[in-house]
Amino acid sequence: MTRTSRRQFLRAAAGTSAGLASWLTLGRAPAFAQKRELTFLSWNHFVPAADVELRTQAEAFGKQANCTVRVDTIAHLQMPAKVAAEAQSQSGHDMYRTNADDPFLYEQQLADVTDIVDKLGKEGGGWYKFAAEACQTGSGWRAVPWFWISFPGTYNQTIFKKAGLEAPKTWDELLKHGKVLKKAGHPVGLPISHCSDAHSSYWSIAWSHGAKVIEADGKTPAIDSEQTARVIEWYKELFKDAMEPEVLSWDDAGNNRFILSGKGSWIHNPVSPYAAAVAKKMPVADDLNHHSSPAGPAGTHSAPPILSIGIWKFSKNIELAKEFTQFLMRKDNYDAWIVASNAFNHPPLKNLADHPIWARNPKLAMLPGEAEFAHPRGWPAKPSAAVRLIDVNYVMADMVAKAINGMPTKRAMAWAQDQVALAIKGQLQKGGKS
Repeated sequence: MTRTSRRQFLRAAAGTSAGLASWLTLGRAPAFAQKRELTFLSWNHFVPAADVELRTQAEAFGKQANCTVRVDTIAHLQMPAKVAAEAQSQSGHDMYRTNADDPFLYEQQLADVTDIVDKLGKEGGGWYKFAAEACQTGSGWRAVPWFWISFPGTYNQTIFKKAGLEAPKTWDELLKHGKVLKKAGHPVGLPISHCSDAHSSYWSIAWSHGAKVIEADGKTPAIDSEQTARVIEWYKELFKDAMEPEVLSWDDAGNNRFILSGKGSWIHNPVSPYAAAVAKKMPVADDLNHHSSPAGPAGTHSAPPILSIGIWKFSKNIELAKEFTQFLMRKDNYDAWIVASNAFNHPPLKNLADHPIWARNPKLAMLPGEAEFAHPRGWPAKPSAAVRLIDVNYVMADMVAKAINGMPTKRAMAWAQDQVALAIKGQLQKGGKS
């Protein structure tokens, strides 16, 4: 053992004192005493218990990995602006909950996660195609599919029964039912406004009528068509004869409030209203039920929200973020998260989709089957930055709203065609990347 002389000890002590003084001046602990902090930006979940479970799992991972995990949540409609600001400033959270085509919009700014996507896919029985397509760009996987949200019809079965009606199987049947129900004081509701639910409904309705927004080549606008014109005319008739003007200003909670009030008879929405009614022991919970998204002349198609986890390239904790993502996707953790959401969160991995929560409740049993006719936004084109811009700029909702407010259908389509062309042009000028 080497002895320390008095002179060496005093020199070391002096250095330590100087260092301590500098730490006190800076107001922070020395680096070796600091835990790593991983930061995750997500939304305010529509089933609040899911956020409680997410933070519980973040704390458990932090103890396991000897780090701190901070989960920040904000209103989902604020996320596009917040994410854009972080991408622009190259600072902010380490990882965030991406939405739809975000991995394409921020392709050059998100870390490659191919390694863990491949690993999770092999362990989990493979990814659903529509969820995978939303994350796999031309340069690799830029996000890990986290969950998707089925988008069925939600209806008040008691109101329907009193009117002598069954759940609508087609969009035309919804229109016929809606006219009867509105006269009985119980209108139906579809948002035609600046909210994300309006996207999910429009894409589903358009595809079911054979309408497209972009051709399969991803470069050609496809709005101006007889099929789109039929969709707009259908919306106009539904608005006039089966809905109320409030749908033009709904936020994403508008249709929830509408069906929970007991006045609304039908909405196109995930199961969050039912989950809220059950959690709050509202009498209307017994009246609510769900059915598959309606079909149209071109069959049944759905555009469920597809939410994933992206890691910024500027993060100093990329590997830690990958570890946390894998932790969240572990079967025991994911099962607990499904339960916390009351079946709202749907797994993108096939082996996680057999949770008994759906089979136990007849009102939820059909939900996993919605994956059979789900597509990422933009279909039949591949996901792209252009598609994401079309959604965040509410092009389709505004097209329908313009027609409802008096603009001729052909002019409304021409306006939307120009907006889609601009989005595609911007993407192509950047070489398909952002």
